[in-house]
Amino acid sequence: MANPTAPVLRPQAARAWMLAEALALGVASTVHAGLLVPGYAHPQARIAEAVIATVLVLASVETWLRPEHARRAAIFGQGFALVGTLVGLLTIVLGIGPHTVPDVAYHALLLAVLVTGLTVAVRCRPV
Repeated sequence: MANPTAPVLRPQAARAWMLAEALALGVASTVHAGLLVPGYAHPQARIAEAVIATVLVLASVETWLRPEHARRAAIFGQGFALVGTLVGLLTIVLGIGPHTVPDVAYHALLLAVLVTGLTVAVRCRPV
C-alpha cells in the first residue's frame, strides 16, 4: 500500500535518476570493453550493460516526450534495469560472469541505486 505521506515526485526526478544510472552503466560497459581499465574486459557484460543503459536512456526520453506516461516509462526502465542487474549478479554467483571484487561491489551498489530509482519512479506523477 502506498504511503500517503510520501512525497510525490515529478517526471524530471525520474528522468535525472535514470540518466545517472545510464551513465554509470555506460562507464561499466566501457570498462568491460577493456577501454578504461585493463584486465576487466568481458564482452557479454559489456553488451548487457550497454543494453540496460540504452533502455534507461529511452525511458528517460519517453518521460520528456510524453510526461503523462512518465511514471509508466520510469517504472518500465527501472524494472528492466533491476532485472538485468539481478541477472548479472546471478552470473557472478554462478561463476559465469566476471566475479572480481569490483564487479561484486558494483553490482551491490547498482542494486541499491536501482531499488531507490524504482521508488522514485513509483512516486512519479505528471506535471
